[in-house]
Amino acid sequence: MAAGTRQQKFSRLIQKDLGEIFQKDMGNAFGKTFITITEVEMSPDLGLAKVYLSLMLAENPKATMEEIQLKKSEIRKHLGNRIGKQVRIVPELVFYLDETLDQANRIESILSKLDIPPADDEEKEDN
Repeated sequence: MAAGTRQQKFSRLIQKDLGEIFQKDMGNAFGKTFITITEVEMSPDLGLAKVYLSLMLAENPKATMEEIQLKKSEIRKHLGNRIGKQVRIVPELVFYLDETLDQANRIESILSKLDIPPADDEEKEDN
């Protein structure tokens, strides 16, 4: 199901502003962890934002996610201060850990360890 243009614009706005909040406003709140917003999915009524986070340099990603959950109201307040004049309601935030990069690195590691012999000349000619 494709998101509407309004949802896409709103999700880009939320992604940009949350990224700045994690980098500037709350930069020291999570230790050395570098938090990036990889994706934001908005509900059709724009009242809920699913926020996917990538955590780099996190010693314990699970603990960092728990800390983010505890500070969710503070993060939402910062977001409201930034976008409050542009929107009617500040959406509820639901944070998810985006493990896409970790999965890609694991697959790349597995593939690099495979010993695949080069194809013979006869097999190339048959194809």
